[in-house]
Formats: sequence, structure tokens, C-alpha cells
Amino acid sequence: MPLVLLGSLAIFLALRVPIGVALGTASVLVYWLTDLPLESLALSYYDGLDKFPFIAVPMFLLAGALMEKGGISKRLISVADCLVGNVRGGLAHVTILACMLFSAISGSGPATTAAVGGIMIPTMLRRHYDRNYSGAVSACGGTLGILIPPSGALIVYGVSADESVTRLFVAGFLPGLILGCMLMICASFMARHKTPNEPGEPFNLARTLRTVWDSRWALMAPVVILGGIYGGFVTPTESAVIAVLYGYAIGAFVYKELDWKTTQDCLEIASLITGTIAIIWGASLAYGELITIHQIPQMVTAFIKTMTTSPFLILILISLFLTFVGMWLNTMAQIIILTPLFLPVVKSVGIDPIHFGIVFVVNCEIGYLTPPLGTSLFVALGIADTTLGAIAKAVLPFIATMFLAVLIFSYFPSISLILPNLLFGR
Repeated sequence: MPLVLLGSLAIFLALRVPIGVALGTASVLVYWLTDLPLESLALSYYDGLDKFPFIAVPMFLLAGALMEKGGISKRLISVADCLVGNVRGGLAHVTILACMLFSAISGSGPATTAAVGGIMIPTMLRRHYDRNYSGAVSACGGTLGILIPPSGALIVYGVSADESVTRLFVAGFLPGLILGCMLMICASFMARHKTPNEPGEPFNLARTLRTVWDSRWALMAPVVILGGIYGGFVTPTESAVIAVLYGYAIGAFVYKELDWKTTQDCLEIASLITGTIAIIWGASLAYGELITIHQIPQMVTAFIKTMTTSPFLILILISLFLTFVGMWLNTMAQIIILTPLFLPVVKSVGIDPIHFGIVFVVNCEIGYLTPPLGTSLFVALGIADTTLGAIAKAVLPFIATMFLAVLIFSYFPSISLILPNLLFGR
């Protein structure tokens, strides 16, 4: 049965069957061969979606869409331009910093790439930046959307691993900040060859303070969303609802850039993505139960332990596997399917599940940049109007930087755990 379970899924995915359908069909096949009642399959679907934290996913998606369309994203870019736009290759730094700021709102990698890249890529092209480099910077910066909280990926991991979403949000803050700085350093080295020698506007304190004041409502968005969570006043799910209300109020009544038609478009975007995730999530819960019943996690644990028992090396082996899988599966599918498979392995060697979740999500970021799937890469490719081969080559230094981050985060678990341990205890 383990062979049927894993083999049938691999065959369906190779035939390009949609992930949710592939998971459901593989599960039905095993249910039929083992004479298990199909009613339990329906119950698995229901139980999988009947989770309070799951409500946060569509809410954060809607909040991100409202804040993008409502003018918040372009004001965050203006602030980033004042802070780092005056150095060589400054627009690349502006892009990554703006992605970090917008990531604290959207919770989605492709959404961050679209929101920031849609403004920054045309701007970089007008300043004679290399077309492929411009797209690569926006794509890699956008991936921070699933690491810096609030993150849809961390919510899904928290539910799948039965871990606190609040602790995961706090744990993702410092690694997200470090990775963002590493990407900016990488952009600095690449700027010598990929950007014109344009100094940008010199840093001006008065201009910066004026821009910060003009953008105060946009800058307050991360504070409103994350402040309540970190302060223990609201749950991530409640914070997601607050984010939607705040995003709509600011976009519609303060910046006056949200009308009813635009709001409907935002609702449609959030609904379509949520529906896709829900289908995958429900099917994966049934699939995961079968994985547990047939003791596949124990087999994987035993196999990996025949190679090494070092926690660091086990994380590296899992990361290499996730990098390969990320080329073919989207982030949510990876987390939902593979968390039940690898979590017993890492727990057996003493790796904290919160730490593993952060390493897992950083690996998923790499998947956003690797074809043939490479969601963020394709979003940036469309905006930059270039070819897949050219932009994939331009993004390689950034992927190498992310691999380095995986090594650092894997070897130093305190980077992920220091903040949640300080705020909530061990």
C-alpha cells in the first residue's frame, strides 16, 4: 500500500493532473483496495477544513489585495526609496526593502512580487537597468512574503504540524529580516555589472520625514496587523480580519483609491486562491491519514537515520529534497503533503518543530524561483517582458544566497527560536 499510495500520486502529477484531484484520486484508490469505508474520506475533508486558523488564509489574501489596489504598496515603495534609493543600484535595494515592508501585510509571495514588481520593474527599466536583473530582483524579493509574518505558508504549516501560529509568526520575523538583508547584499555585488552608475537622489532627512508622514497610514498597517498578535491581544485569525477592515478603510476613505469594482476584483482574487488551497488541503488531510495508517513516516525516519543522525545534516538532506520537489509542487501543496512525512523525522532527532517550519518555508521560497513551476518567477517575467531562460539565469545568484540562508538557519536554530522563547518561554 505505501508503494501504491506514493506511486499513484507520482504518476498523476507526472500526467499533470491537478494536485487536489491527484491527492483525492490516490486516496480513493487506496481506500478501494483496502476496503476502507469511503465515508471516512468525506469526514477527512470536512475535518481538514474545519480549523479556526484556516480562516486567516483567505482574510490575509484579501487584506493584501485590498492594500495593493488601495495605494498602500506604492506608498511603502516611496518610503523605501527615501531610505535606500541613493546608492549604486539603489532601485534594487528599494525593491527588496519594499517587498519586506509589503510582506508584513500580504502573506503571499506571488502577491508581493506583483504588488511591488508591478511598480518597480517599469521604473528600473526607465532608469536603464538590465531587464532580466530587474525581474529577478522583484521575484526574489517577493518570496519574502511567505516568511515575514503574516504568512499564509506559516499558517498552513502551523495547522498541519499542530503548532502555534503565533509562535511561528514571531519565529519568522528575524530570519525574514536577515534573509532580506542578505538579498540586498547580493544585489549590491550584482549592481556593479547589471545597473547603470546612477546615484539616485541624495539622502535628505527632510524629504524622508515628509514621505514617512505622508505614508503614515501605510506604515501603520504592519503595526496594526502584527502588534496585536505579538502583544497577545488577538489571535492571527482575528488579526487577519482586522487587516481586511483596515486595508479597506484606508484604501476607500483615506487614499480614496478603492471603489466598488476594485473591491470586487480583490474579493475574486482572494476567493479563487482560497478555493484552490481548500481543495488541496481537504484532499491532503485524507492522504496524510493514509500515510500515517501505513506507517510511511516511520519508514522515512528509519531510512534517513541509516545515512545520518546529525540534526544539521538531516535538515540539509530534507532541504535538498524540498528544493527538487519545489520545482514541481506549489508551496501550499508541499507543506500540506510533506509536513506529516518529515515532522516525525525531525522530532526524533530533537529538532524543534518551530525551527523546522522556518527552514521548510525558506526552502519553499526557493521553489518560487525555480522552473518549471516558479510562480514568482513567472509573475516577474510577465511584468519584465523577458524570456524564462534569461530571467532564470539572472536569478541564480539570489537562489545561491537563499541556499546560504538555509545553511545558516539550519546550523543556528537560535535565529528562529530566540524571539518566541523570549516572548512566550520554551
